[in-house]
Amino acid sequence: MYTFSSRLKIASIALMIIGALGIGFGFMNSHKSLDDVKTMLAQEASGGHGTDTHTAAAQTEAGHGDAHADAASHADEHAEHVQHQIANRPWSAIYVAAFFFMMIALGVLAFYAIQYAAQAGWSPLLLRVMEGITAYLLPGALIVLLIAALSHYIGHNSIFIWMDSEMVNPDSEKYDKLVAGKQGWLNVPMFLLRGLIYIAGWALYRHFSRKFSIAQDNADDNRYFKKSFRIAAAFLVFFIYTESMMSWDWIMSVDPHWFSTLFGWYVLSGMLVAGVTVIALITIYLKAKGLLPHVNDSHIHDLAKFMFGFSIFWTYLWFSQFMLIWYSNIPEEVTYFVTRIEDYNLPFFGMLILNFLFPMLLLMNSDYKRIPWFVVMAGVVVLVGHYVDVFNMIMPATVGDRWFIGVPEIFSMLFFTGLFMFIVFTALTKAPLTQKRNPFIKESENFHY
Repeated sequence: MYTFSSRLKIASIALMIIGALGIGFGFMNSHKSLDDVKTMLAQEASGGHGTDTHTAAAQTEAGHGDAHADAASHADEHAEHVQHQIANRPWSAIYVAAFFFMMIALGVLAFYAIQYAAQAGWSPLLLRVMEGITAYLLPGALIVLLIAALSHYIGHNSIFIWMDSEMVNPDSEKYDKLVAGKQGWLNVPMFLLRGLIYIAGWALYRHFSRKFSIAQDNADDNRYFKKSFRIAAAFLVFFIYTESMMSWDWIMSVDPHWFSTLFGWYVLSGMLVAGVTVIALITIYLKAKGLLPHVNDSHIHDLAKFMFGFSIFWTYLWFSQFMLIWYSNIPEEVTYFVTRIEDYNLPFFGMLILNFLFPMLLLMNSDYKRIPWFVVMAGVVVLVGHYVDVFNMIMPATVGDRWFIGVPEIFSMLFFTGLFMFIVFTALTKAPLTQKRNPFIKESENFHY
């Protein structure tokens, strides 16, 4: 049995406390008055640090007699827009971090179900590690949905602009014809209801698969394993639909004018890479503590092989989505990438290096996949890269060019890292780390690549 060490427990709690304090500071620091924002914009313009084109235009127009009033009004509107972006930043930062860790747990749950549905013989020694990681899914997904709801009811639609009822009101200045056309899908009650349905389905599968896994340890036949096989096959059908819809709801709808038919697959590839990476990291950690004695370098090799393969799959989907939109050059589609290339140049292209180039160079060699510290190094790079990927999907729509990796982003990650560690390692203490009567356990123990 695994014992959650007091040192690791204290570290996880400390991360949560420090993260919560930083998040609170980020929210307090995001409330800027309109005069403060105007002063900030004026300093940016006069200091040459990225002269604001709207402010510069307003200043130019202000010298032309009758246009002075219009220029001042335009400057005020722009300042209000920037004020709103600054206020959005802590909401977006905590949402990015919450979604990132939730998608790790969901990716592991899908990978876990695949092992049962495929009756894989190499992985039974790792199934309890996967069960521990998926313990985070229920609280993690509920937190994501809660942040989305609070950003509407408290944060004045800081993440999802379509939640503003004025956008579907024909008499309002904010009326948006495209958003109004999607009102049947994009409305707050249905958004929350769909989210609860997704979470309920995922959590129910996790509950029963865990229940059957533990029951199989003490059974005298394989009936619980057969039940695990059947529910895994059914869950994967449910998962592939709900994962796509979740991607549309929880990520793609931050840009309600934009859509991509590849988006569900793109998000799936990212969560599988991140999920398998975390399985590898925790497995290596437990083995270093003298646990999982039958796990050998061939198991680590296969996990690293999946990290490599899913990274290539992610790159293929990223390029397919980008290339098709670039080639068709439809204005409402290319705007999505133009915004990211112009305002997020470093993180946008940097994530390609982190998510494709590094995994390809580090994990292509078969021998390196067997070296634990090398897999850990590659895994850290992969996780950072996929955090940046989620960052790129959310931030441009909510904070525009006012992005930065600062207090809200760093402390949000610290908080959810601590929460993830606490829940996962607590779950690992609840059952033996090795299944006893899985019919493929001997094959897994004798697995050699």
